[in-house]
Amino acid sequence: MIEKLGLQLYTIRDTMNNAENIRESFRKIRALGYTVGQTAGCAIPYEEFGKIAAEEGIEICGTHDDFGMMLNNPEQAMANHRALGTTNMGIGGFGAGSIEEVERFIEQANTVANNVYKYGFKFTYHNHSHEFRRFENGKTAMDMLVEGLDPEKTSFVLDTYWVQHGGGDVRYWIEKLAGRIDILHLKEMGRNNNGPFITEVGNGNIWWEGVLATAEKAGVKHYVVEQDSWPGDPFDSIAQSAAYLKKFVK
Repeated sequence: MIEKLGLQLYTIRDTMNNAENIRESFRKIRALGYTVGQTAGCAIPYEEFGKIAAEEGIEICGTHDDFGMMLNNPEQAMANHRALGTTNMGIGGFGAGSIEEVERFIEQANTVANNVYKYGFKFTYHNHSHEFRRFENGKTAMDMLVEGLDPEKTSFVLDTYWVQHGGGDVRYWIEKLAGRIDILHLKEMGRNNNGPFITEVGNGNIWWEGVLATAEKAGVKHYVVEQDSWPGDPFDSIAQSAAYLKKFVK
């Protein structure tokens, strides 16, 4: 079961552009049942963003933030995350175009993790589908990330849609990463004559009963809805997702 339902704030990015709109957006999502948020950048100072979130009853569970700052100025990156009230310091992905690129990224990510872990932070990585392309060494970038990222000092933000889009089995990957998923992105896959598309949770083809049961066994900490695109008003879409997921929330 889900203790607290979260939202990746990228879903409502068009209304997260100033303090007034951010506050109003937090009020709207809380009214829909979302009490946790994950950032995708902050349009206002981190301190102000964190203050507004706390005042409106939204817990920040993690970020998609500036990897260059994490690598080159970890003190400032940690200060920014402290202001938000989260210890999950993450990015939304990287190119993963070659074995060498993946190896370089793993080295850099572990450097970030080593620098921040002793202060109570973890580095988190969010996948897309390109990490499931197979390289000439027989491995996918995802395989290399799982093997190479420090399992104690890093964690994964596993995205259900992108795993399935990449040809992976969502439940297999949750099981494989048991204990290493702090945030699970609940992103739905529908399909029409043009191929797969992102839609509201419950309107597609992912077997959520099985996914969520597997996630609970694997120790997932935060369940976060994300919808990259929507047919109309994103708040209508996240309302639909929240209504579907209500039966899984404690």
